[in-house]
Amino acid sequence: MATDESTRDRVRALVRNVLENALPAEDETAGGATPVNPQASSAPTVTASSTPSRFINTVPEQVGGASKEAAIARDESSKMVITETDVHGLEEGARLRIAEGARLTPLAADIVRERKIELVRRPSRRGSSQSKLVAVGADHGGYAMKEELKTFLAELGHRVRDYGTNSEAAVDYPDFAHGVARAVADTQADVGIIIDGAGVGSCMTANKVPGVRAAACYTVALARNSREHNDANVLTLGSKTITVAEMREIVRAWISTEISEDRHRKRVAKITAIERQYNS
Repeated sequence: MATDESTRDRVRALVRNVLENALPAEDETAGGATPVNPQASSAPTVTASSTPSRFINTVPEQVGGASKEAAIARDESSKMVITETDVHGLEEGARLRIAEGARLTPLAADIVRERKIELVRRPSRRGSSQSKLVAVGADHGGYAMKEELKTFLAELGHRVRDYGTNSEAAVDYPDFAHGVARAVADTQADVGIIIDGAGVGSCMTANKVPGVRAAACYTVALARNSREHNDANVLTLGSKTITVAEMREIVRAWISTEISEDRHRKRVAKITAIERQYNS
C-alpha cells in the first residue's frame, strides 16, 4: 500500500512538472489563455509582456496612421494668398495644408516662423491654382455682399471685373445677371458670380445666354457638385438665404473645384447639344 502511494506521488509530481513546463509555451501560442494550473499563472516565464509583444509592431503603425491625418490642424489649400487670419489660433508646431502655389503675407510668414508651423503643400486640381478673371454682378439686394465678395476674391488671388450695381438703389436683377453671363459666354471672363436676394432669378436669366451653365448654390456641397459634375461657369447666390461667412465658404469651394472625370464631361456635352437644338 505504501508502495502504491509512493508511486502515485511520483506520478503526480511528474504530471505537475510537465504541466508547469508546458503551460508557458501554450500561453504564448494561444494568446495568453488562462492557465489550467493555478501555480503556472505565477511562473516567471508567463509575464504580462508576453502577450502585447505580438502587437508592439502593429499598434504604433495604426495609431501613427491616424495621428498623421489628424495632425493637419487646418486646410487652407483653396487659397492662393495666406493671411494672418488664416494662421490665427494655430498652436506651435501645428501643420497647415496650403495650395502648391500659395504665398504668405509678411505677417502670416512671421507667425509661421515664430510658431514653427509646418506648411504642407498640396497640389491643386487642374486650373484651381490659376488666377481667374471673375465677372461679378448684383442687384440692390446683393450689392453689400458683392462688395464683400470682391475683397474675398482678391484675397484668393483672383482678378475681378464688376458689372454693377454700384449702390443699394432699387434696380432690376436681369440687367446685371445678363451682363455677367454675356461676359462669360464671350470669354471676357473665366467664370461669373451673381448675387440677388434669392439667387434664383439671376440663375434663370444667366441660363438664357448660350454657353452659360449657371447654378444657384446654397451649400458648399452643391457648389462643389455644380463644378465637378456640371462644369458650372456661373454661380448665383442669395444674399437673403446665406451669411457672408457662408458665402465665403461656398465661393472658396466653387472656384477651386474643376470638372474631374470624362463621364461628367460627356453629360455636360449633352447639355450643350440640347442647347444647340433650340438655338439653330
